[in-house]
Amino acid sequence: MNHFWRISIVCVCLGFGFVFPARGQEWTRFRGPNGSGISDTSTFPAQWGEKDYRWKIELPGGGHSSPVVWGDKVFVTCADDQSGKRMVVCIGTASGKILWKREFGGNAYAKHMDNSYASSTPAVDAERVYVCWSTPEEFSLVAIDHDGKDAWKADLGPFVSQHGGGQSPIVVGDMVLLGDDQEGQSNFVFGIEKATGKVAWRTPRVKSNKFCPATPCTYTPPGGETQAVFLSKAEGVTAIDPKSGKVLWQAKDVFDARAVGSPVIAGDLIIGSCGDGPVGHDLVAVKPGGDGKPATEVWHTRDSTPYVTTTLVKHDLLFCWGDSGLVTCRRPATGEQVWQQRVPGGAFYSSPICCGDTIFNITKKGEVIAIAAKDKYELLGRTALNEKCQATPAVAEGKMYVRTYTHLYCVAGKSLAAASR
Repeated sequence: MNHFWRISIVCVCLGFGFVFPARGQEWTRFRGPNGSGISDTSTFPAQWGEKDYRWKIELPGGGHSSPVVWGDKVFVTCADDQSGKRMVVCIGTASGKILWKREFGGNAYAKHMDNSYASSTPAVDAERVYVCWSTPEEFSLVAIDHDGKDAWKADLGPFVSQHGGGQSPIVVGDMVLLGDDQEGQSNFVFGIEKATGKVAWRTPRVKSNKFCPATPCTYTPPGGETQAVFLSKAEGVTAIDPKSGKVLWQAKDVFDARAVGSPVIAGDLIIGSCGDGPVGHDLVAVKPGGDGKPATEVWHTRDSTPYVTTTLVKHDLLFCWGDSGLVTCRRPATGEQVWQQRVPGGAFYSSPICCGDTIFNITKKGEVIAIAAKDKYELLGRTALNEKCQATPAVAEGKMYVRTYTHLYCVAGKSLAAASR
């Protein structure tokens, strides 16, 4: 009888469809779900003003890392420009109040003038926040719980890069994965147990003279196990088993410069880019290997290629937002150019995200540019933030979190903005 009633109650609840609300989309890593930059929220205005902010706060330090979100908390890293002291800051998504701040020791060191001491975006899951710190003396991954208490620290050796740090971790299953394609003596990809901080495996990488901070993504072949995809100048496009660290396949000689923009998935292809100095070099589409077969290069171009920014796939279109503001729309299957247009605002280090059918990106000077995710160019809006910006927005629960160098803004979707007035 009890079993009968349990089934009856579940059926009634499913019939109403709203008794068990689904948890909203989390934004757990750089560029959100698998680094795609795609959000299922479509209610943001293409151009906004003061009335559209749910809140805005000044952060206790500067930085270029992007925010991540879990439930009612948003996490971001900051640093003191003079001392190099670093911080993880937790902000309440509803109030915009700083709930806690964790400080970590650090020191000032030589880096690129456009870099910061807090450029690595954290990863977050239901239990912990995972943060990569790098100084010339120490490369480490630390985990803290959602209340700001220490969980563990993994010391991964020294770190050498003329530009400073910037690589970001991701969580895959029970592992935190982190690339270490630096300019030092030994390069690795690390698999670290997320519960304990134990280094489960380290896969050696070819030494390179170019630090490559591209954040990895995952790819799951039909009927197969999830793979982690990394980019670097020396190793090209590489798939690694997240459980064991085994290299599954590789497309090695496809890049001639440092990989900064992250890989993205376009159907059965993986798309990555590289660049150096002020410009992009190679934009490559690779078909993953399998059953012992190597990956194959499907198409390759050096025309108007992104360098620091990451590409975006939407509506079977590939949007390549160049650092100079030249945006090229391509067919991801072939690389064919659909349109090309220089957007206003100047140069970009942030990467585009897409909410509904609107693509947002932020100039280095701090202006949000919105264009249509269509096969024809259409400028939709421009919003001034009035402070330099290199971070990529996060979107969760109908709100967009926009980080400038020293501030964090919460932009409400139209329905939320109306409810708050």
